Amino acid sequence: MSNQALTDAAHSSKAWPFQEAQRLLKRYPDGKPNGEPVLFETGYGPSGLPHIGTFQEVLRTTLVRRAYEALIGARPEDGRTRLVAFSDDMDGLRKVPDNVPNPDLLRANLNKPLSRIPDPFDAGHASFAHHNNAQLRDFLDRFGFDYEFVAASERYGSGAFDDGLRNVLRNFDAILDIMLPTLREERRQTYSPVMPISEKSGEVLQVPVEVVDAGNGIIRFEDDGETVEQSALGGRAKCQWKVDWAMRWVALDVDYEMYGKDLTDSGIQSGKIARVLGGRKPEGLIYEMFLDAKGEKISKSKGNGLSIEEWLQYGSEESLGFYIFNNPKSAKQLHAGVIPRAVDDYWQFRERLAEQELDKQLGNPVWHLARANGAGEGTAAPGEGDTLPVTYSLLLNLVGVLGTEATPERLEDYLRTYLGSLDDQPELHELVRLAVAYNRDFVAPTLKKRAPSPSEADALRALDARLAEMDAGTSAEDLQTAVYEIGKREEFGFDNLRDWFRALYETLLGSEQGPRMGSFIALYGIDNTRTLIAEALARS
Repeated sequence: MSNQALTDAAHSSKAWPFQEAQRLLKRYPDGKPNGEPVLFETGYGPSGLPHIGTFQEVLRTTLVRRAYEALIGARPEDGRTRLVAFSDDMDGLRKVPDNVPNPDLLRANLNKPLSRIPDPFDAGHASFAHHNNAQLRDFLDRFGFDYEFVAASERYGSGAFDDGLRNVLRNFDAILDIMLPTLREERRQTYSPVMPISEKSGEVLQVPVEVVDAGNGIIRFEDDGETVEQSALGGRAKCQWKVDWAMRWVALDVDYEMYGKDLTDSGIQSGKIARVLGGRKPEGLIYEMFLDAKGEKISKSKGNGLSIEEWLQYGSEESLGFYIFNNPKSAKQLHAGVIPRAVDDYWQFRERLAEQELDKQLGNPVWHLARANGAGEGTAAPGEGDTLPVTYSLLLNLVGVLGTEATPERLEDYLRTYLGSLDDQPELHELVRLAVAYNRDFVAPTLKKRAPSPSEADALRALDARLAEMDAGTSAEDLQTAVYEIGKREEFGFDNLRDWFRALYETLLGSEQGPRMGSFIALYGIDNTRTLIAEALARS
């Protein structure tokens, strides 16, 4: 199909990235003035290391960017869009993070700009912010994102934001009129849209400021009991958070930026300030927050939830993107328990993609994820139609019964018996490694095989006898049929097949849930499965 077919289908797609992109299209029905590229932005505070929130914001914004390109019939290389990853590294350090070395060094530099604090990691970077910015860039590059990195310290320090600061100073009172009613009385006493950086202490000061000369950027304030007049330009001051956000939107001419629900009020106030500064608030999605296994909001300081690194110990990069893609306006639990389902669902959607009509493809998360780094030509998506011969869930069950023998090499020996050669299947090799790690850390500690009831024991004996009649090469479908037939027999007293399969999972695998038993028996082997049955019967 042609790019025109893609563009036509994109205009009617209900997938959320296209719905977001449609809002940009309404903003610029004839394109951005002067042929300028549409600018997408994400923000990052380098007071800590990059985390899952950083990843999801860049990924989701990239998905909207690619959807917008499809709507206007552009390709990534056409240069009609840009993505800026902005680091707020001029912020003052307000507290010492829990997961950073040399806390005394940071404590001695509290309230100084992050870009002017020594690197506590002692890794040769110019500052704490430079270290974290480097981590951010490595982090984004790892996933193949196409972006431009911009640091607040460079923009303020080079004078690139000087005109933006002058604009804030000229509209100082109007900004105060917006902000002061939203603040507690105590905060009002010290609030200023612009925060000077003390030439004495190097700290970002939270003090009242008087504008002396907006055109030349001169401000007056109290610093340690002394009245000081100094320029706010050239990195000698920075804007308060909500003012800074608005000033940046206007100075960079940002068209799209999404943010979390916790910043809803900030977005409202910054949008008002942007209008005062002569610009307008970007389009953008307000997304819901991630929750931990208890349903509590994930916090960097608490360390609850799941980090990117932890996910990638047990699941693929693609599965993480798949999990994040769906329903950005709904809260998501983020813990290890969601990984196996995300992996298997990703592969199901990837296999399904090749058979779908174009309008259905545009609602398939895999189609969007394949384009996140600019891949794909026309309507095709790299990897569409690909499948794996076994599911992650099935691998986990096999690892579970192997117990202490469960190594990647041992697991692949079983797979070769079932599948033959595993050559040219790098994704399967990786999935084996991930399944062994997941079983070791989350499944094995919880497995407990119960004894079968008398009627269940009778059913297991019947299954064992049926398996004894079957050849080693019996297909998974025939094995599944045999299992079904046993469960349907009235003398065993199962109310439904679900009860029979639960009995198999709990007595043979030590789990409340499990795989298609026919597939499991074919993979594990008939003789090995009969051994499991014998062990279960010995417990009855």
